[in-house]
Amino acid sequence: MSLPASVHRRSPLLLTFGIAAVLLIVFAVFTQVWTDKLWFDSIGFGQVFSTELLTRLVLFAGIGALMAVLVGGNMWLAIRLAPPARSGGESAVLEAYRRMLEHNGKFAVAIPALALGVLAGMSAVGETLPVLAWINAVPFGQVDPTFGLDYKFYVFELPIWQSFLSFLMTSLVFSLIGAVVVHFATGGLRAVRATGRPQLSQAARVHLSILAGVLLVLYGLQSLLDRYAMLLSQGTLFTGIHYTDDHSRIGAKLVMAVISFLVAGLFFANPILKRGIYPAAALVLMVVSGLILTLIYPAVVQSFVVAPNQPDKENPYMQRHIDMTRQAFGIDDTELTDYEAVTQVQAGQLKADAEALPGIRLMDPAVIGPTYEQLQQVRGYYTFPEALDVDRYMIDGKETDVVVAAREMNLSGLPDQNWNNIHTVYTHGYGLVIAYGNRRQTDGQPEWIVRDIPPVGKLPDHESRIYFGEQSTQYAIVGREQGQDPIELDTPNGRSNVYAGKGGVPIGDPFTRALYASKFMDVNLLLSDRVNSQSRILYNRTPKERVQEVAPWLTVDSNIYPAVVDGRTVWIVDAYTTSSSYPNSQLVNLRNSAADTQSRAVGAQVDANINYIRNSVKAVVDAYDGSVTLYAWDEADPILQAYARAFPGTVQPKSAITPDLLNHLRYPEDLFKVQREILGRYHMTNPYTWYAQSDLWQVPNDPVKANTDAKEPPYYLSIKWPKDKSPVFSQTTVFVPKGRSNLASYLSVVAEATSPDYGKLRVLRMSDTHQIDGPGQTFNAINTDPKVAERLRPFLNQGAASATYGNLLTLPMGNGLLYVAPIYTMRQGNTGSYPALAFVVVRFGAHVGIGNTLQQALDEVFAGSAGADTGERPTGTPSPTPSGTASPSATPSGTAQPNNPAAAAQLEKAQQAFVAADAALRKGDLATYQAKVNEAKAALAEALKLMGR
Repeated sequence: MSLPASVHRRSPLLLTFGIAAVLLIVFAVFTQVWTDKLWFDSIGFGQVFSTELLTRLVLFAGIGALMAVLVGGNMWLAIRLAPPARSGGESAVLEAYRRMLEHNGKFAVAIPALALGVLAGMSAVGETLPVLAWINAVPFGQVDPTFGLDYKFYVFELPIWQSFLSFLMTSLVFSLIGAVVVHFATGGLRAVRATGRPQLSQAARVHLSILAGVLLVLYGLQSLLDRYAMLLSQGTLFTGIHYTDDHSRIGAKLVMAVISFLVAGLFFANPILKRGIYPAAALVLMVVSGLILTLIYPAVVQSFVVAPNQPDKENPYMQRHIDMTRQAFGIDDTELTDYEAVTQVQAGQLKADAEALPGIRLMDPAVIGPTYEQLQQVRGYYTFPEALDVDRYMIDGKETDVVVAAREMNLSGLPDQNWNNIHTVYTHGYGLVIAYGNRRQTDGQPEWIVRDIPPVGKLPDHESRIYFGEQSTQYAIVGREQGQDPIELDTPNGRSNVYAGKGGVPIGDPFTRALYASKFMDVNLLLSDRVNSQSRILYNRTPKERVQEVAPWLTVDSNIYPAVVDGRTVWIVDAYTTSSSYPNSQLVNLRNSAADTQSRAVGAQVDANINYIRNSVKAVVDAYDGSVTLYAWDEADPILQAYARAFPGTVQPKSAITPDLLNHLRYPEDLFKVQREILGRYHMTNPYTWYAQSDLWQVPNDPVKANTDAKEPPYYLSIKWPKDKSPVFSQTTVFVPKGRSNLASYLSVVAEATSPDYGKLRVLRMSDTHQIDGPGQTFNAINTDPKVAERLRPFLNQGAASATYGNLLTLPMGNGLLYVAPIYTMRQGNTGSYPALAFVVVRFGAHVGIGNTLQQALDEVFAGSAGADTGERPTGTPSPTPSGTASPSATPSGTAQPNNPAAAAQLEKAQQAFVAADAALRKGDLATYQAKVNEAKAALAEALKLMGR
């Protein structure tokens, strides 16, 4: 029978479309793979690309082929075993399939086999990193007490064996289904209408019995593996092995494995016995036994043995779980000290803590972002992050806590957002802006250490251009041929620049340009004359994605920070090795554990369950050329060692860290957040106390952020721990009892990488004899204090300004706990307004003090004299009001009168102007208020000039 002519006429066209579609798919795959290779080569991590690609190809081909061979082979075997005489008439569909098997058997077998093979191969590609870690695994040097196996087995090997067994069972199930379908179609298996029972040919019986037997063997092996997996499963109380597991489920799994092997033997013997009733009955008995052994018996043990005596029965298992959880999260060496915090105050109480006072950070990096934006943005096409960062620099020979931010390119602020501007002109940001953390100018602005474009200040000259940063989400084309004019905007004064770094992929040849035009779906890469023989394309420009690309086995911290290191602007990225298969350790969600009020600004962590974490790597990304350097930080971490062997040469030893870089490394935030979450319960090391949950701690909600139930973030501060000789840069947080608001404990970790105590976790546990107010109670007391209300009334009642609290810091000082919060004011209804530091409020015990400076607030609390100098400017300098205007409430009367009649006259003039401004503000006369404030500022500036300041 010939086909219609119209079909023949359409066939070449359909064939052409089919070939074109295949070529298009091949080109798209080639484009992705080849451009990835070019990118990895350009960054110096070509080995990572080749190792991953080769492993993916092997897994895809190997697992895919195994699935295809098992399914296709068994279907082909079923065809070969078809009986010579076949009866027809069962159904039209069955007849059609039978004819296809007879006339085109290869096609009928190949299609399902290849389809399942491709799906299996694609699934196997997702196991690339675990397979590489398994191949290169190293021992932990510790064994679990249940089976006596090194932790290496649970972290590296057990997940691979479980995945492989699951794949084999899935393959055998599909093979069995395919064989049954073919046998049914070819007559080897058919239903006898009289009895309704299936009837098998001898060949089909042998084939299907062997497949069923092999499937049961695999099930038995899986049951054996499930015994070890109990150390990783979530039980009634915790993650790990429980009493019922140890005394019933482990034995039940072993018995089930033996039963499945015996039943498999019956299926293997069935071709000889020729009595299908025996293996079928055995299979039914196996299912019944499984229900009794794995469900009913453990439930009986749990209900009648464990539940009435749970604390005693589970005691050794709880102790094991507590110890291994503390070990897995690195909190096993936490130093816990009982702290009898005093609440009484007396003059000179902070004398012993004098060194720590200048380290109290008044510039809140979560608040003053708009201040940086308004004062240092320079142009609308620059921007700063919403939350700034805290770092340390040697300023005037002294380590100083600072607030730092990178001035990056803000493409949404371009006056004309065309292709040339976005990709070839506005290519980079420029410079860091750094301010003292504990100082402010007289008008409340930050006191700058580094500012402006090009950067000026107290740091040596360094490369300040930022081609790679957190805001660099678009690709950029850089590079010009000799003799061509530069086109990149370098500084706002119109100076242009030609990129001279080694970063990016060269795209000077037409073929590479075509590949990238296809990759980014942008024909301008082919048409633009600005793409020339010397051009490079910069992409994957954010530091986080660069680290994740070159080290996909790492989880990066959600908050990275910029620094000037060895004359370069770099991004420092903390990175973690994690696992969810550390034996007997509690599973926690990384995203939830690291979430707090800061997460919205810096980004959320990955949504993954983990029960082991190490800050194994410190990564550095050069802001100019994008180069990535990975340094081993926790060199003893077995997971780091495994991946370092899988990708040799990609991780530099810890000894390669330069002294300047070491000075800027700090304890990572997300690790500390996870550890504090674990410590909330696992500070209790006694199983009975842990079980009773009688001393649960929790991180309080951030009291400063209204209408939110998010946790208070930890803070970087230089604090002096009780009995220590000097302050040290630390990360701190507090706990309150579960469901209460009073303070339970104070936690800090030494965050200074140069300190021999780096990473040391220390806890001050509050006394049970008297209550210490927590952050929420303290913030409420501050808000309702009459002195505070009186000082803030001029800013809140007139509607022209607003007051914003900064971070409520907690510090162990004066044998008690000191709370400090800066207060910022900002003019309303003005697009150019920004937060300016106006007041500092302090609370110790029940005593609240507020002043224009920290010194004033402390002296007010501690009976007129705190006994130590905060290192601020003289207390008489005026404090700021909205957007930098001086406050009439702060007069220069507190400053010692100079031995200079002219200066004294100017100070008197300033004071009178402040008084007049104060009166005008109370009347609501903002015009007069502003005029008098400006007059006071001018007089004060003249006085300072006359005094030589």
